[in-house]
Amino acid sequence: MKKILQYLFEHKTLSRETAKDTLLNISKGVYNESEITAFITVFLMRSITIDELQGFRDALLELCVHIDLNGYETMDIVGTGGDGKNTFNISTLACFIVAGTGQKVAKHGNYGASSISGASNVMEQLGYKFKNDKDRLKKEVELANICFLHAPLFHPALKTVGPIRKNLGIRTFFNMLGPMVNPASPKFQLVGVYNLEMARIYNYLLQQTEGTFTIIHGIDGYDEISLTNDTKVITNNGERIMTPEQVGKRMVAPADIHGGNSTEEAAKIFARILKGDGSWAQNAVVLANAAMALNCTDAFSTYEDAYAAAVESLESGKAHEALKTLILLQ
Repeated sequence: MKKILQYLFEHKTLSRETAKDTLLNISKGVYNESEITAFITVFLMRSITIDELQGFRDALLELCVHIDLNGYETMDIVGTGGDGKNTFNISTLACFIVAGTGQKVAKHGNYGASSISGASNVMEQLGYKFKNDKDRLKKEVELANICFLHAPLFHPALKTVGPIRKNLGIRTFFNMLGPMVNPASPKFQLVGVYNLEMARIYNYLLQQTEGTFTIIHGIDGYDEISLTNDTKVITNNGERIMTPEQVGKRMVAPADIHGGNSTEEAAKIFARILKGDGSWAQNAVVLANAAMALNCTDAFSTYEDAYAAAVESLESGKAHEALKTLILLQ
């Protein structure tokens, strides 16, 4: 590691192969905590290259516990995190609304490293038991339309660096990797990114995959559709800017989508919204993200149709039913 660090301190970048080998060694416990922390810190001081990110992804996918969900065409809605906004768990809520429409979902998530409550924090709080048992995950998808894939159970490297990321408390390149290494290889992905440079890198990398993707970036720095400002939307077919009124019928204030000050508070907000008792602002943001995800599947002729399906899922109680069914299966 010392040679690699010296090389990086000279403002050089890693080849795809070296990046892959380094992350493989991290997952095998070859380096100590101080060395890993120094390595991660390099990428906080400069932008990561596409070769480096591809190499890191190659390593995670090589070591990954892959999950075959019986041929279902699944969806994932995931943000890179690290936007520092402390919103409630919008992506995870949107996943349940999507599941309520009948679309199968394989949600990939982790504990919050730079936020109070990540997807794994809130799912655990709600009573979900993390697992990588293929048969049990398949059953969840079949009966509840959704399963949750807790990243450290599928990615040894993420388990190794988890405590380091938590101690740092700021976004790292691992935030960028999460959406690209879902163990179920979902056909459809809605990926939220915290800046335009990340959107460009994701666009390049996702164009090389077989799936259908939509990348979203709230132009005031959110890694999701926040409705606090316009949203940059990038798909396989091009890109555009959409206003809050276009994607969510209205604009909201940042304070309206605050995520609470503890995991317990975050879980209460989550449950309240899914039961249909959220504020109009909370509902609008979740519905916009769910609608954008559904629109990604090509099952709807227009975005308005996808939005209507999301509204029906929440208001009919089907989204909440998906959560209740999932928790009963634990």
